[in-house]
Amino acid sequence: MSALKLPRTLRLDPSDSFVFAEAAEPGEWAVTGSFLFWDRDLANLAGKDRVAFRSGFLGVRSFGFSTLVVVSEASEAERDDAVAELAGHLRERLGAPDHAAALAAAREEIDVAASLCDLPVGTVVAMHRAETDGAITEAFRTLHQKPGGEDRLHAGARAFRFVETDEDGPEERADLLGLARSRTP
Repeated sequence: MSALKLPRTLRLDPSDSFVFAEAAEPGEWAVTGSFLFWDRDLANLAGKDRVAFRSGFLGVRSFGFSTLVVVSEASEAERDDAVAELAGHLRERLGAPDHAAALAAAREEIDVAASLCDLPVGTVVAMHRAETDGAITEAFRTLHQKPGGEDRLHAGARAFRFVETDEDGPEERADLLGLARSRTP
C-alpha cells in the first residue's frame, strides 16, 4: 500500500501576501478550492479575487490562498484533522446545513486533493483555473528539483524543470532561479 500524500501550501517569496486578499500560511494542508467560485460571476471577478480564481490553492487552516503546493506525506490523523478543519470552515463560513454535510463535502475535497498527489514527495504543483463553456476547469503544472539542484542552485544552474504542461493554456513563466538568488545570503 502506498503512503498517503496530500498537498501542502508552499511560499517561495512574499508575493502571495500581496496578490491574494488572504494568503495561506506556508505548510498548511491544501485543496483546490474551486468550490468557492461555483456560484460567482466569474466574468466580473477583478483584482485579488481574479488572481485567487486563476491560481489559488485554498489552505485548509487559514482559508487563505497559495500559488504553489508541494506533495507531502501525511498520516491518517493529519488527513482526519484536515477534513475536520475544512468541515468547520464549510459550516461556519459557507453555511453548510449541518455537521454531517460539511464533513462529507470536506472529505470529498481532501480526496480530490490527495488524487493530485500521485507524484513524488517534494513535487511542486501550480494550478491554472479557468471558466470554459460555463464550467470551471483546472490544469496543473508540476516542477521537480533536479538531482543535485540544491548545490547547483548556488552555482547559478537551473534547479527545476517543467515536467507536465497544459498545451492549451496560456504560457506562464516563473523565475524560480531569480527567486532563489534573491533569497541566498
